[in-house]
Amino acid sequence: MTDHRSFPPLSPIATGIRSRCPRCGEGALFGGYIDTVPKCSSCGLDFEFIDSGDGPAVFVILFIGVVVVGLALITEVAFRPPIWAHMAMWIPLTLILSLGILRPLKAIMIALQYRNSAQEGRLDG
Repeated sequence: MTDHRSFPPLSPIATGIRSRCPRCGEGALFGGYIDTVPKCSSCGLDFEFIDSGDGPAVFVILFIGVVVVGLALITEVAFRPPIWAHMAMWIPLTLILSLGILRPLKAIMIALQYRNSAQEGRLDG
C-alpha cells in the first residue's frame, strides 16, 4: 500500500516531544516505554529505518550527569550533608530525570534520523 499524500515538513523537536510519527505527526511512535511500533497507524510509514542505538542513553547520561553532579557539588559546599542525605536526594532525582527524558530524547533522535534520511555509514569502493 503506497501512500500518495504529501506531508509538510514537521519539527523533529515537536514531534519528538509528543512521541509522534516523524512524517505525519499523528500516529504513535512507541508501543511500550521505548519500544517502537512497526509502522505508523495514521500514515503507514514503516519504522524499519529506525536505528537510534545508544545515542539517547548517552545524551541522557551527559545531560542528567551535569545537572545532578552540579547540584550535588553546590549542596555539599553550602550545607555539608551526610552521605546518606546525598544518596537520598540524588539517586531518586537521577532515576526520575533519566526515565523522564529518555523517551522524548529517543523520539527526537528518530525524528531527526527520518528528516535527514540518516543511514548506517558505508564505505564506497
